[in-house]
Amino acid sequence: MAEGKIIKALSGFYYVLAENGIIQCRGRGVFRKNGITPLVGDYVSFEAENEYEGYIMEVKDRKNELVRPPISNVDQGILVFSAVEPDFSPLLLDRFLVLIESNNITPVICITKMDIVDNNQFSEIQAYAKDYQKIGYEVLFTSSKTLDGIEKLKPFLKDKISVFAGQSGVGKSSLLNALKPELELKTNDISSHLGRGKHTTRHVELIQFETGLVADTPGFSSLDFINIEANDLSNYMPEMAERSENCKFRGCLHLAEPKCAVKDAVDQNEIPRYRYEHYVQFIEEIKERKPRY
Repeated sequence: MAEGKIIKALSGFYYVLAENGIIQCRGRGVFRKNGITPLVGDYVSFEAENEYEGYIMEVKDRKNELVRPPISNVDQGILVFSAVEPDFSPLLLDRFLVLIESNNITPVICITKMDIVDNNQFSEIQAYAKDYQKIGYEVLFTSSKTLDGIEKLKPFLKDKISVFAGQSGVGKSSLLNALKPELELKTNDISSHLGRGKHTTRHVELIQFETGLVADTPGFSSLDFINIEANDLSNYMPEMAERSENCKFRGCLHLAEPKCAVKDAVDQNEIPRYRYEHYVQFIEEIKERKPRY
C-alpha cells in the first residue's frame, strides 16, 4: 500500500500528498463505525484505484491533534502578534503559548509591524522580547511592508507543518503574502481568522512552502483551557516547570503554599511578575470552569 499525508479535507474527500502527486481519496466505511475521522496532517496508508483516486485504509498514530482548527501532527505554531495596531498583548500571548505547549507544539513568537513603532514602543517591545528569549522562546521581528525579518522566518518553516495563529488584525495574511506572494491572501476583508478574505468554507488546507507545509486555517477559534487542569498548568510555562521540582510540597500550585520555588523566583525577578500574574489568572479561570460530564 502507498503512504502519504492528508493536505486537504473537503466534502468527504481527502487529498493525500504522496510520492507521485496528490491523490483524491475516500475513507473506509469502517472508520465511521470505529469513530475515526481522518484529519488534515494525518499520515495515512491508501490503496490507489488509479493515478488520481483511492481509498484511505489506515490512519497512522498522531503526535498531536487540535480540535479547532481540526489538524494533526503540527510541528510548530507561529504566534503572530503586532507591536502596535492592535497593541502588543503579553496576556494573550501567554494564553496562546500555554495552549501551544499543552499540545506538544513548538512555539515561535513573531512580532509584526515593527516599522511603525515609536522609540518608546520599540523599547517596550524589546524588553518583552528579552523576557521571552530568556525563557527559551524564539522571537522574530518582522514587517510585511518593508519585508524586514521575512528571510529570518523562512528557515523556521523548512521541513515542518506550521500553523499561524494570533489575534485579528495583527497581519497574519500580510505576513504569509510576504513569504509567498502567489498566495494572494486578501487583507482588506479579513475576518477574525486567517484565510483568503472571509472564508466561505472553513476547511483546513496545508499549503506547500518550499520544503515545509503551512496550514491555511481559520486559526484558533477557541482559546479556553478546556483540557488543562490546574495542577498541570505550570508544566506549560517552562520557567515555572523547571523550578517546580524545588518547591517544598509536591503538587504545589504556586499560590499560597510556603517555600514555593516559583514564587521565590518571581520575588527575585528571575520570572517576570506579569507572567506569574497571568498564571494566577489562568488558574482562577480553570478553577471556575464548569465541570465536564
